[in-house]
Amino acid sequence: MPTSPPLTTRLVTERLVLRPPRPGDVPELRRLLRRNAAHLAPWSPKPTPGEDPASLTVLSKSVLVERRGWRQDSKYVFLVTAREKGAPILGRVALSQVCRGPMQAAYLGYWMDHERQGQGLTTEAVRAVLGFAFGTARLHRVQLNVMPRNAASHRVVAKVGARKEGMALRYLEIAGVWEDHVMYAVTVEE
Repeated sequence: MPTSPPLTTRLVTERLVLRPPRPGDVPELRRLLRRNAAHLAPWSPKPTPGEDPASLTVLSKSVLVERRGWRQDSKYVFLVTAREKGAPILGRVALSQVCRGPMQAAYLGYWMDHERQGQGLTTEAVRAVLGFAFGTARLHRVQLNVMPRNAASHRVVAKVGARKEGMALRYLEIAGVWEDHVMYAVTVEE
């Protein structure tokens, strides 16, 4: 098993800095998730009844789990900010369900603040995380699954060179409905 990259990892692009979440990010993440609740709801799993996914408790636990995932080489979550010092969090890109052994793969998911969409920031962030996946994390394959009606995500996966591999019927329960997903992938050779 490869040595896990440090929790001080930073990916720097032309306009962005991507880094692992820190406990101190929780209040800002809460504000961002609350401001984007309606925007993210159609693409997100329905929360457990009575649970607020943007509560301080839930977010604090999530950040701790995500940091543990880094140490265990099982999940790499990046928060996206602009390059300016003190810039707010704009979104999130995650490599999850890292599978080692003969597969060497992970799933990639992402979201961006609704006020910052249409600027190419999501594509820039996803490209940076793919570079991390195939470089530092030494993965061979990254899979991206997109609901058919999510036109913005289909544009992102096309721009990063992911190839369409098929359709998974009733693949994930999103917003309380079993949704079909178009399956995309990129391998290190590409």
